[in-house]
Amino acid sequence: MKTIVNAKIITQDEVLEGYALSFDEKIVALSQDVPENTELMDAQGLYLSAGFIDIHIHGSNGYDVMDGTEEALAEMSKSILQTGTTSFLATTMTMSKEDIYCALLNVQNFEQKSGAKILGVHLEGPFINVAKKGAQNDKYVQKPNMELILPFMDIVKMITLAPEVDGAREFIEYLSKEYPHVLLSVGHSNASYEECKESFSWGVSHATHLFNAMNPLHHREPGIVGAVLEADEVSFDVIADLIHIHPSFFNLLTKLKKEQLILITDAMRAGCLHCGVSDIGGQKVIVKDGEARLEDGTLAGSVLKMNEALKNFYEHTDISLPELLATVTTIPAKKLGLNKGLIEKGFEADFVLFNEAFEISEVYVDGDIVFQC
Repeated sequence: MKTIVNAKIITQDEVLEGYALSFDEKIVALSQDVPENTELMDAQGLYLSAGFIDIHIHGSNGYDVMDGTEEALAEMSKSILQTGTTSFLATTMTMSKEDIYCALLNVQNFEQKSGAKILGVHLEGPFINVAKKGAQNDKYVQKPNMELILPFMDIVKMITLAPEVDGAREFIEYLSKEYPHVLLSVGHSNASYEECKESFSWGVSHATHLFNAMNPLHHREPGIVGAVLEADEVSFDVIADLIHIHPSFFNLLTKLKKEQLILITDAMRAGCLHCGVSDIGGQKVIVKDGEARLEDGTLAGSVLKMNEALKNFYEHTDISLPELLATVTTIPAKKLGLNKGLIEKGFEADFVLFNEAFEISEVYVDGDIVFQC
């Protein structure tokens, strides 16, 4: 058993000092008493949080989920540890049926040996609206159907789709009944306020990168944003890179629905790399000054790191540290039904140690140190 001492431990409700956290693969105890016969580890006053969960990430360090290779998943998993991410949903793109099948099969067969844990797949497309395709390739947009994904429902944990397109209602209602563990999310959609609200009764319970790749909030047509912010039980995620949405919205979203707010990176292949030319979904991307754009100027995911997202959000809001960290721990874990995201006995021993600037010092996965700065 190991025990971390001298940490500022961020729990669900407060920041604790003078406590010891004991663990093996799971958390054994959080107490002011240090147990005997344990390996002591001094945090030297750093913050300690549950490991970060990214429910929307396409790639990192030159690799992408759509590469469909074991090497891509392994290198992605390894590289994002430096951002504090200890688990994630491998996120696909709207590409050919063959490419999507290959990527899903690769995740299904992947034998993970190290790195941030792959929790499953986030299927972003191909069941979207071409009018709000964003950086998705409209050539490969499909009507919602089970044929493509049925062999992979053991790993599909989240689907972003447009509820207003033909066949969406039947698809959503079927999934809600037969696969209730799958998080259904409105995104890359042009649904009206009324259409979006109706989709919540079918089984949609989340919104993908709110404000982006959807109709804008208007005082006479609230659209998807209005419907999501009004619905108490519907969660949503945002890309807090100071590019995708104006930071003034961070505080507004916190005041309106902080209990349903999740931070994501939507990072692409160029994540954790320098500026230059990259690609996403088979399309050329130019990365410059922290922005990733297609050649026509369309935002194409991001190169955001999860610890940077937390820092950006914290600096532009009045949110407390426990509330902030919940956006990448407790809330996504709850939406996905995971036994993680909390510093409590019996939860998985995935931790992050970081300083006041959100710079990552150490990362633990299943109780083992997997990254040290």
